[in-house]
Amino acid sequence: MINGVFLDAGTLGPDLDLSPLHDLPINWKLHDFTTPEQTLERSRNAQVVITNKVILDNDTLSRLSELKLICIAATGMNNVDLKTAEARGIEVKNVVGYAGSSVAQLVFNVLLELTTHASQYNQRVSTGQWSTSRSFCLFDFPMMELTGKTMGLVGYGNLAKSVEHLARAFGMHVLIAEQKNATHIRLGRTPFDQVIKESDAISIHCPLTEATRDLFSMTELQQMKPSAILINTARGGIVNEADLVTALNNGEIAGAAVDVITTEPPPKDYPLIMNKPDNLIITPHIAWATLEARTRLLHQLVSNITDTLL
Repeated sequence: MINGVFLDAGTLGPDLDLSPLHDLPINWKLHDFTTPEQTLERSRNAQVVITNKVILDNDTLSRLSELKLICIAATGMNNVDLKTAEARGIEVKNVVGYAGSSVAQLVFNVLLELTTHASQYNQRVSTGQWSTSRSFCLFDFPMMELTGKTMGLVGYGNLAKSVEHLARAFGMHVLIAEQKNATHIRLGRTPFDQVIKESDAISIHCPLTEATRDLFSMTELQQMKPSAILINTARGGIVNEADLVTALNNGEIAGAAVDVITTEPPPKDYPLIMNKPDNLIITPHIAWATLEARTRLLHQLVSNITDTLL
């Protein structure tokens, strides 16, 4: 019998049916969450380990003599020491392409909020401002149509393509950014600086690497239109958080939304949250988390295990 452990099954949510895992001929031990101190002991006798965010570093992998397969319940693979895994003959499989619709939906949810202000108008109604208005409607927050505006995409994988599909449905023009400082512009791409300057909304979908860390700092934010909106559902660290707050407060850009931040979960005194301007929306890393997307993720995990071990 194959032994398997899911180190942080709780990160997939309490409403996800995990029976597809139990249907496999594997002796599972499922843990909602696992601390660094618990990782080695819980993984010691497993041939397959599933992790979402638990770190499997060189020291841990070097002690797991029976491990044959690591399944990452996410697309990013930076929580696993891939070089050590390869050297020890351990297969590493991630999941891809499961969250396009989910991410695109949140991108446009926050974009529509920042351009239409429906929740703020709802608050005005709830607190009585509409009832005391001399006009039949309120004009407290300026609204902007998306039709005819330009959406800039930074990164162009499955998630960005799903955003592109919705953007075109709204009648938006779409610019796909070439990598910053690239000497060659690929067909269908637009120079990074041009995308920054011409876009009315920018949606980030690139991985966090040394090349993309602080990709959006004050220099880039000041190049954007004062009416532009920046949305990051990719990774914290791509947008410099202190510079973002300053840019929003100074009117360098009109609004921003981030679903990811540098420290997750944040401490209660996290600067970005403590200093949050009204034109910044922060959501708790939920863009990927519709039930449908998590179900697709689970089925990919099962397929990765079946294809590799069974």
